[in-house]
Amino acid sequence: MAQVVVVGAGLGGLRAAEALRGQGHDVMVIGDERHLPYNRPPLSKESLKGGVEVEGLHFRRKHDDIDWRLGAAATGCSLASRVVMVDDAAYPFDGLVIASGIRPRHLPVSGPQPAVLRTAEDALALRDRLTPGASLLVVGAGCIGCEVAATARQLGCEVTVTAYDAEPMMRPLGAQLGAAMKAHHEAHGVTFHLGQGVAEFHDDGVTLADGTRLTADVVIEAVGSVPNVEWLHGNDLDLADGVLTDNLMRVLGTDVPVVAVGDIARFPNPRFDDVPRRIEHWNLPTETGKRAGQTLGALLAGEEPTGDFRPMPAFWSDQYDISLQSYGQPALGEPTLIDGEWSGDCIVEYMRGDEVIGVVGVNRTKDLMHYRQEIGSA
Repeated sequence: MAQVVVVGAGLGGLRAAEALRGQGHDVMVIGDERHLPYNRPPLSKESLKGGVEVEGLHFRRKHDDIDWRLGAAATGCSLASRVVMVDDAAYPFDGLVIASGIRPRHLPVSGPQPAVLRTAEDALALRDRLTPGASLLVVGAGCIGCEVAATARQLGCEVTVTAYDAEPMMRPLGAQLGAAMKAHHEAHGVTFHLGQGVAEFHDDGVTLADGTRLTADVVIEAVGSVPNVEWLHGNDLDLADGVLTDNLMRVLGTDVPVVAVGDIARFPNPRFDDVPRRIEHWNLPTETGKRAGQTLGALLAGEEPTGDFRPMPAFWSDQYDISLQSYGQPALGEPTLIDGEWSGDCIVEYMRGDEVIGVVGVNRTKDLMHYRQEIGSA
């Protein structure tokens, strides 16, 4: 059987590796972290609280004969020669899975880089500093930033959040629901400075664009992500925003059997339209990993992949006693409150024309289940 190399030891890499090993291929997985694949969402919640170590977050693995090469990142790749480089070592492949994921984005401003939260080591380092009475400044008001803010308040920290956006979680939720979430955080003692960019980082805080100086014992930056594509340079692939693939996760721009999965893959989803997008939702690595395994298996057998891949993006976020649940792509639509109040438990549909393109529920998880079948089914 074929030799497959999977670059990236996260959830997407794991699911693709399992699918290909299940077909009988020899599979090697290269990962930059020293850990086996683990669940990341608890890093901003339970792990920061000290209740979960990384070993408790490991995913169950279906195969014990996959070759794991952990603790060193891929440094290069030649599709023409079909090799992946890790420093001075070269690993040949018949088929390649690109699963190298994302890393935290840093703002292009001067000063020392703040802490970030992406890995188990990041969570461990922050956990030791988020002690009762410590002050925390969160730069960025997306889901990760808001989850860290909520966790830190529960740990007894004083918390300030600053962001360029006018409301927290503007992109996935919209202004009205974002404003409601801001009010929830303020009711728990979080202070916000929104609508201003960061001009400079300091060891003890930031200076905002309007000259405001914010100080804290701990500063964490949570302003988005950057795809890990540098190791793929020189192969004439479209790396403008992740790795461009077709609908079945086959990488475009090469005849070599290569697929991409997870946060790094930019692919069209006919459930919504034909525009390729990267989607950083928790369920997509599993969905794309399994589909990519099928596609690569077909390519290695000399067959043309078939099918219609229509995954349903989903995410959730737990903050205090609030549980946000979403299906579809709310960021593509305009929010319409259909049940409840913006400030309380509610259901918000996101409309593109007369089509429901996404939905978000606040403490209404069970009431959203039917949307999984309805969104994009027309």
